[in-house]
Amino acid sequence: MSEPASPGQPAVRHANKRGAARLAAVQALYQMDVAGSGVFEITAEYEAFRLGKEVDGALYREADAQWFRAILAGVVENQKTIDPIIREALTEDWPLSRLDSTLRAILRAGVYELMKREDVPVAVIVSEYVDIAKAFYEEDEPKLVNAVLDRVSRRVRGEGRGKDAS
Repeated sequence: MSEPASPGQPAVRHANKRGAARLAAVQALYQMDVAGSGVFEITAEYEAFRLGKEVDGALYREADAQWFRAILAGVVENQKTIDPIIREALTEDWPLSRLDSTLRAILRAGVYELMKREDVPVAVIVSEYVDIAKAFYEEDEPKLVNAVLDRVSRRVRGEGRGKDAS
């Protein structure tokens, strides 16, 4: 969605509200994992104080609150299915327990969307979560997110970019 620009200026593009919801969901999942907070408590906190609000001088982008809630609730509800799928997609030298909380949150949210949101193209899901990984990491983690989500997309949707190893 764009706003008209002043003469000689490019159109102002609004941030992708689903992308902002995905980022907020990853942050909330991380917070739940580290602090042991519950899904209802975290959802209420983010909706009241973070989504589209200023926190400690940083402005949170406006997010699709319904998408945010769906990702959080979906990951929590399906975690017993999601974690084994992630474990299968990881290499043997990278068990799920070795991943830090942020990386686990990114992968859990991405796998949830691949499993349950067939209305969203695989390429969009993978790209969005790789971009989120790039916001937190500079090394190999974004490549790991890409590889894991690609493997999962081939298993759960029968589509992906790489060759299937099986």
